Amino acid sequence: MTPLPPGSTIGILGSGQLGRMLGVAAAQLGYRIHVFAPEPGPACDIASAFTHAPYTDTAALIALADACGVVTYEFENVPVEPLRAIAAKVRPGLRALEVAQARVDEKRFVRALGGRTAPFAAAGSPAELAAALAEVGLPAIVKTNRMGYDGKGQARVPAGAAPDAAAVWKAIGAQPAIAEGFVNFAGEFSLILARGADGRTASYPAVANVHEGGILRTSTAPAALSPATAEAARALAIEVADALDYVGVLAIEFFDTAEGPVFNEMAPRVHNSGHWTIEGAETSQFENHVRAICGLPLGPATLTGARVTMENLIGADADRWHDILADPGAHLHLYGKHEARPGRKMGHVTRVTR
Repeated sequence: MTPLPPGSTIGILGSGQLGRMLGVAAAQLGYRIHVFAPEPGPACDIASAFTHAPYTDTAALIALADACGVVTYEFENVPVEPLRAIAAKVRPGLRALEVAQARVDEKRFVRALGGRTAPFAAAGSPAELAAALAEVGLPAIVKTNRMGYDGKGQARVPAGAAPDAAAVWKAIGAQPAIAEGFVNFAGEFSLILARGADGRTASYPAVANVHEGGILRTSTAPAALSPATAEAARALAIEVADALDYVGVLAIEFFDTAEGPVFNEMAPRVHNSGHWTIEGAETSQFENHVRAICGLPLGPATLTGARVTMENLIGADADRWHDILADPGAHLHLYGKHEARPGRKMGHVTRVTR
């Protein structure tokens, strides 16, 4: 593909902090950003233009594409059908969105490539959910098939007494679901991969993740994995990206098990567990995403130190900003959000050990 020249505009679907950090990386390479979202957010603070419209507004999407050299997205729940009108300009592409938006489809896709997943079964009613739980076994976790993030739209089903499928169905909002059997794992990790239009890739070191209440709390690179597990995860990430003809940054979350990596879920976008790359890698995930979608060579994904740790600042954690800035080893990023609600990601702090 012909590289997008500096001075061009990148359209970003979504106005959150990921779009904001993409915009910072784009500006460093001489690009502007045009944010498109149904509500303003942190990305709007640094955008050269903002279209305030629903993602279903086809006419507004066409106008966005006409004003931009390329269009990308900062989260994976943008409706696919309206985007078909501008598909030629959208990267990573619509196929990645289609696969990632439905958890059942996502796991079937990965299994078809030879990847390992937790036992799973789809459910479209309380009766089907009862059958799905019997199939995958207990304990289990039930998730909405679509939407849901940071632990939302999920219900855990413990082992023991027969589960009340009707109550679980109601707890997740009475919508199509996936039941997943538990996996015996030593830890959770993610693999972030950048892929260019020419098929070349740059793999970041696997990162160990710790969640609290379903929300990512810390990410540490490199993860303490066996070489075989790390290589198997990297190989599967490349297979997924190649199968999707992917262009941009892709994140895949795994469970670390004695039998090797078990696929959990994928995000066809820059990812919270990759925020450490801004200071902790030679090229951040945000810059490599911009490079990829604009047809530029990818930058190296190597660490800048021996160890890097990223901590999310959630809710009132952001009130620690003064103390964090007093730490000479801390790199603080605040997202410009004005209301610190419980469970809301307000920023992050990264520390690099040389």
